[in-house]
Amino acid sequence: MVLLGTVLTSFDPWRSPLCTCPRKYTINPYTGCSHRCLYCYTTAYIRSRESKPKQYLNHRLRRDLKYIDPRFPVDMSLSSDPYPPEERILGITRAVLELLLPAGLRVQITTKSDALLRDIDLLSRYNVAVSVTITTLDDSLARRLEPNAPPPSNRLKALEILKDHNVPFSVRVDPVIPYLNDDENSLRELVREVASIGAKHVVTSTYKARPDNFARMVNAFPELKAKWMKLYYPGGKIKLGYAYAPIQLRRRILWPVVDEANKLKLTYATCRENLTTPKYFRAPSCDGTHLIPSRIELRSRTAERIRLENFFSNSRV
Repeated sequence: MVLLGTVLTSFDPWRSPLCTCPRKYTINPYTGCSHRCLYCYTTAYIRSRESKPKQYLNHRLRRDLKYIDPRFPVDMSLSSDPYPPEERILGITRAVLELLLPAGLRVQITTKSDALLRDIDLLSRYNVAVSVTITTLDDSLARRLEPNAPPPSNRLKALEILKDHNVPFSVRVDPVIPYLNDDENSLRELVREVASIGAKHVVTSTYKARPDNFARMVNAFPELKAKWMKLYYPGGKIKLGYAYAPIQLRRRILWPVVDEANKLKLTYATCRENLTTPKYFRAPSCDGTHLIPSRIELRSRTAERIRLENFFSNSRV
């Protein structure tokens, strides 16, 4: 795969050696994100915190579709939620799905919003899996952490509807934040809850600090500032611009998630933690793309696309 330089691009996690995602494409219908989660890392390189539609999105996407390798899935979205409040009015994400899905492409939707239920007609007919982030079952805590995102209780109800419509889904327990949402019993309860609804896969990771998101976190939770400072600045280890908490702590606070998932016979993974032993990672894919069903066949490819597919298969990513 090569970077297309437009709207549908090869997923490139800043060449992070810690990333275990399979090869895939990503598309972000919006720039910025109106959910305004305090721990968001994208604000370090995207100044706007409001969701703004990308210009000429469908025109650019149609052009990109001529050149992608259709063997790889498309993940929507990895830096901007595809279902911000604006989507209920603008319908940008639905327009993208209406281009991707009838073509037979395999798509995963990653979101914190129950607004995706508006598109259940598409999700239940095509090659789609959903990954829903649930950081905590506590609606009041979530309201402080994720001010403009729908509450976790709404997301759980959305999972039930996805289950009723045979749409496979995974859950991201992410981020687990020391001293805030890392209670072992609460994390195990969260995994049990989503498993009882029908989740087949769980992925989890710890909070990684960057100067901008760290400032928001300590401003919202000043009582934890001293503890977090000790863990992250100067106690943490800087990796690729992120401050990581000590590895012993990360292992401890992620253990309830992966252990409970294992007990419930779910697949599970950790994200960018350098914890890849079976104790912390047992799944065909870390991101849950292995859940994408094959409901319709890929449309016939042109000779040029077949030529490109052969080229990509013999090239290094």
